[in-house]
Amino acid sequence: MNYKYLVLFVFVFSIFSCEKKEEQKQMPPQSIKVYQVTPKTVPIYEEFVGQVYGEKDIPIRARVDGYLEEIHFEEGSRVKKGDFLYQIDPEPFREAVAAKNSMVAQAETLLVQAESDLRRVKPLAEIDAVSQRELDMAQAQRDASVSSVEAAKADLRIAEINLSYTKIVSPIDGIIGRTLAREGEYVGRDPNPVILNTVSNIESIRVQFFLSENEYLRAARAYSNESNTKIERNEDKVEVQLILSDGSLYDQMGKIDFIDRNVNSSTGTILIQASFANPIGLIRPGQFGRVKLKVMDVKDAILVPQKCLSELQGQFSVLIVNAENKVETVQVETGASIPGYTIITKGVKAGDKVVLEGLQKARPGMVVIPEVTIVENELNTTN
Repeated sequence: MNYKYLVLFVFVFSIFSCEKKEEQKQMPPQSIKVYQVTPKTVPIYEEFVGQVYGEKDIPIRARVDGYLEEIHFEEGSRVKKGDFLYQIDPEPFREAVAAKNSMVAQAETLLVQAESDLRRVKPLAEIDAVSQRELDMAQAQRDASVSSVEAAKADLRIAEINLSYTKIVSPIDGIIGRTLAREGEYVGRDPNPVILNTVSNIESIRVQFFLSENEYLRAARAYSNESNTKIERNEDKVEVQLILSDGSLYDQMGKIDFIDRNVNSSTGTILIQASFANPIGLIRPGQFGRVKLKVMDVKDAILVPQKCLSELQGQFSVLIVNAENKVETVQVETGASIPGYTIITKGVKAGDKVVLEGLQKARPGMVVIPEVTIVENELNTTN
């Protein structure tokens, strides 16, 4: 009796299994989203760490030494060209001016006497009442007195200039920083403070960064080929972007306006400078940022969205839908990466349909209906 039930069970199970297999065979192909590969000219960007400087960063120096008497500004405030900043004790310099004035007066007195002697000797020499030697001596004394007056006046001008240096004014419009000396300090001679402060014009800012020789050559070739002209011409300034320290992209485009004349033999790098407008004063000297610079163009690049790539032990592969609408695995070699995409150097060709979604469900050998999909935020490149 048990044997009959077992046979019946096997018979029923066989019928259901056959029906299930028949259903699987008859299941229609599923639609799957694919990315169709199209060759593009892709700009390759690199980022370089740079330091920010003002359009002008002018150090305020004590050009004479003495005790600092007064400070006439608020630290960190805006100042205008000619604004009174510091006062160094002027009394010693006023005394020097007075002394030089008296030396000028003395020299002028001696000049008057020498001219008087020359006027007296000249007519006597004409009638041979005095010798030619006495005339020559009188002329020489008069000429020496003229030179003495000029020298005394030059010393007076120097003393007056030194006196003017005791009053320090702003050389430009800008923002003044923290003072490095306070009232009562002796300034103007090492080891005492010589640079008292710095005034920066930050209406625009300069960012200086360094490129290696290879990076410079790659970028220089790219831009010279693109513009068909010399890269240092002002009308062909290269545009760059600035990424701030918090990772945000600065909203002003910059331009490279300076390339150093030589590569530093010690570091193997070349100095590059880019300038950016700074209308609201967001950027300050001393900040660090990353300059984003296009270093080359890859023509006819094969791009694949990064999410299409699978990695196993350092090997990359993608799933593609072939001409028979079957899924197959293709091993690929990758090149440079750009936001959201990777350049494929081997394994994928133009027109291939790469599986974009459903990577977990798609299996090699499956027959599918490829649905070509435009990737959101499609890369803006040149076909």
